[in-house]
Amino acid sequence: MTVPQFILASASPARRRLLKTVGIEPIIKASDFDESQIEITEPAQLVKTLARCKAETVAPMFSEALVMGCDSVLAIDGEIYGKPENAEVAIARWQLMQGNFGDLYTGHVLIDNAQNKTIVNCQVTRVYFAKMSNHAITAYVNTGEPLKCAGAFALEGFGSLFVEKIEGCHSNVIGLSLPLLRQMIAELGYEVTNFWQ
Repeated sequence: MTVPQFILASASPARRRLLKTVGIEPIIKASDFDESQIEITEPAQLVKTLARCKAETVAPMFSEALVMGCDSVLAIDGEIYGKPENAEVAIARWQLMQGNFGDLYTGHVLIDNAQNKTIVNCQVTRVYFAKMSNHAITAYVNTGEPLKCAGAFALEGFGSLFVEKIEGCHSNVIGLSLPLLRQMIAELGYEVTNFWQ
């Protein structure tokens, strides 16, 4: 079986870094899909739908390609949170998160144009946050990092200081589950090692 190009339908630097770490050099093609048109209140269904929409927007641009779409949200007490709109929202979010836990949902979609197949999955990781002072929350938000991330924190950045522990897949919290990706690639009949650069 011919190994197709690997396309990442996302502008996320964290997702690209994760793929590069395991030897996959993706072609980046951000989908620019308008997420506001999707109104789903169940987190797993929401991230799977958004990931699929992103991948489906990009897939027609390539003939023989494996197109990956991803989307992440954090759910706390059943409430869904994406990227905070501004610093004030990020501070309020951290006041809720500190000393609490949330579930990080990431939708994963692989579209294989060569085989005309689509696989959709969701990975969930529980994240426990440290108790924080208002000063620490403000200082963290002032770094700008929380404004770029679903859930207002980056596990691979300053945010790691304020995560007590995680239950589940570590890379899922950064943007995509590498074990799940390996399984999805295998389900399509490829070896993940085929995509090593």
